[in-house]
Amino acid sequence: MSWLDELEARLEQQLESFLRANPAQEALLEEQEARDRQAKLVGQRRQLQRQAEQERQALLQLANEIRRWQERVVKARAAGATALAERAEAHQQGLMEQGRQRWQHLSELGVSFTAVERDLRELESRPRPPRASGLEQDWAAFEAEQALEALRQRQQD
Repeated sequence: MSWLDELEARLEQQLESFLRANPAQEALLEEQEARDRQAKLVGQRRQLQRQAEQERQALLQLANEIRRWQERVVKARAAGATALAERAEAHQQGLMEQGRQRWQHLSELGVSFTAVERDLRELESRPRPPRASGLEQDWAAFEAEQALEALRQRQQD
């Protein structure tokens, strides 16, 4: 075990002791962690929405491109240009495969979005401890600072 691992373990142990001795601080820490998680989830939701919109736009452009090549296939066949029509049709099939892949990706984004939404709902519906008044919060912060300072002093001795 390296000195860094030892230090981390010792600090973690001291934090746990501090939180056991100061349950109000533990509740504040849990509340902050929940807010941080919520902010991260909201950011993920926005990112997924942007990606989904980009995929939708790409699919629309791809659909137009496929229609255009379908018209070219019909036109080439009508003119008797079979080889050109077959090449155009092969190109159209490639575009359609791209479309299937984009639909699959859009579907995966939807699954991810649903999971993020579920996590946000769970986070928002969890019971929250009653919030302390401003004076109580200030007092808890004062006590926490005093306890941390005492820990620092003991560590230096």
